[in-house]
Amino acid sequence: MELISEAGLSGCRPVATPMELNHKLTIVDYDNHVGNTEDKELEDAGKYKKLIGKLLYLTITRPDISFDVQVLSQFMQNPKQSYLDAALRVVGYIKGSPGLGILLKKGEANNLTVFCDSDWAAFPNTRRSTTGYIIKLGDSLLSWKSKKQQTISKNSAEIEYRSMTAAVAKVV
Repeated sequence: MELISEAGLSGCRPVATPMELNHKLTIVDYDNHVGNTEDKELEDAGKYKKLIGKLLYLTITRPDISFDVQVLSQFMQNPKQSYLDAALRVVGYIKGSPGLGILLKKGEANNLTVFCDSDWAAFPNTRRSTTGYIIKLGDSLLSWKSKKQQTISKNSAEIEYRSMTAAVAKVV
């Protein structure tokens, strides 16, 4: 709740998702190259960096925001207003979901479930893909990972196999 009040969102309505669907964030050099002048750099980059630092700390117990915060943390060098708006949306999501977090419950936890996914060529600047997985034991989250790939995949099937390989390797 302290994070919400520090961000000035105490009176705002909560949002249902931490980031808008298919929201693409671009770097300043890319915007200059394509002629996008609408989104300006922040004059006070410290506010953005401080907010991202607090959100990174919060991801320890809130894996539901870890991917979004990881994406936002890539833009620390020259933050723009759109990055700050996206970070404030994550805070609005936290406001609407205070009971979420890592909880290990007693009871039946005999089924291991693994979900994996990828986003092929998600970053327009580099065309790199993002893969991720979560591992659950019963209803409790055991492990998760989201990673921007170092190589560029030729098609979506290739990146899906990379995601499955990473998830299976973690389980084994």
